[in-house]
Order: sequence, then C-alpha cells, then structure tokens
Amino acid sequence: MIDFGKVVNIFANNQALLISGVISTIILSVFGTVVGLFLGVFIAYGKNIKTKPTMNWFKRIGLSVVRWLCNIYSVVLRGTPMMVQALIFKYGCAALGLNWDNIRFPGMISNVFNGWFFAGLIVITFNTAAYMAEIVQSGLNGVDMGQVEGARSLGMKSSETSFFVVLPQAIRNSLPTIGNELIVNIKDSSVLNVIATTELYYRMKVISSASYAFLEGYLILALIYLVLTLLAAGILKLIEKKLDGKKISLNPFARFKRGLFA
Repeated sequence: MIDFGKVVNIFANNQALLISGVISTIILSVFGTVVGLFLGVFIAYGKNIKTKPTMNWFKRIGLSVVRWLCNIYSVVLRGTPMMVQALIFKYGCAALGLNWDNIRFPGMISNVFNGWFFAGLIVITFNTAAYMAEIVQSGLNGVDMGQVEGARSLGMKSSETSFFVVLPQAIRNSLPTIGNELIVNIKDSSVLNVIATTELYYRMKVISSASYAFLEGYLILALIYLVLTLLAAGILKLIEKKLDGKKISLNPFARFKRGLFA
C-alpha cells in the first residue's frame, strides 16, 4: 500500500532537491532540442549534398566525405541507446584525461550546474541532432517544388531559396514532430543519471535511497514527469495555433453566425 505520509514527507523535506531536479531536466530537454535542431539542419543538408561531374576532384571528394560522415552520424546515433552513448562519452573522456568532476560552481548554483550536468548537455544534444536531421530532411522533402520555382523566378540564388524559403516551411511543417522530440527528451533525460548528471531522476533516486520510500518516491517522480510533458504539449499546441493564424470555417451557417456576411 502507498504510505501517503511518506509522500507528504518527501515533498516537505526535499523541496530544494526536487526543484533543482526539475530545473535541470527542463534545461537539458529544451537546450538539447533547440541546439539539436540547429545541428540537425546542417546534418540534413550534409546528407543531401550532391556532387557534379563538372566539379574538380578535390571538391567532389570533400563533399562526398561530408555526406558520408553525416549519414554515418545519423545511423550510429539513432541506432544506439542514449544511455550507452553517455557511458561511452564518460569513459572516453576519462581515457583522454578529462575529468568532469573538476568543473564546479560556487554557492547555490552548484545544485543545478556542475561538470556532469554539462556532460549530459553534450550527450543529449548530439543524440537529438541525429533525430532532428531526419525530421528536417522529411520536412524539406515535403515542401512543394512550386515554392522553389517561384523563389528562383524572383531571382533568388539556390542558397537563398534553400535557407529563406524552403527551410522555414520545412521546420513549420515539422513542428509537431519537433515538439514530440522535446517531450521525448524530457523523459529520456532520466537515462543521463548513469553519468551522474543531476537531473530529476537522479535527485529522486538519492531521496528514495535515503528515506527507503521507493514506491512513493517513484510515483511522485512519474507524476512530475507527467506534469512536465503535459505542460510542454500544451505550450506547443498554443504555438502551433498561433502560427496557423485565424481560420475561417467553410460552413456557411457557421460564417453567418459569426457575422462574416449578411
């Protein structure tokens, strides 16, 4: 049975730890999604690089290598668990003599930011970039060719058309999938506890171990994650609705009620 007294005690005695864990999780997920999207755009374009026979051999080989690296990056990071990537990153850094424990901050800020928190940011960002590359590539393929032809007819260069006409539409069309990736990152940031990143799950693991209230602790943890994901989903819905603008119903009776015509 659930001991509700323990639930109350966990909230009452560990507010600072829980708040710092929530802040860490939000920063990890938002930063990883935004910067991962930025990197994913370049990886998506890198995967679509085309070479021409008229190019000199040095440029042709260089572009082929970039395309090959982008494809390998996407396949490897999407095909392996983020937990495993985090452990490889941790022990890889140790092999190179880089100790993230040496990065420390003074005062209360150390409750959120430390060396392993930044290590977690790196892992989640590069993992997200691989997925964002696929999302952006799908969005690019979904843009109507008439948009490209219209931009070129106005005298825009190929690069200008790509970045100022095609890319904004691709990202807008992919916004629901990008938002879903943010929600996934809120939950999947929990795996970063394996490298001692002080996010929400790590904090609750410490609290539950100290109080021996494992069932109550992890039920609270599930509730907090649920609230965070619902809030993220609600905010994304509002953003999508704002970008869609005001819609006019094609139902003539609905239009009459709104006074759009006499």
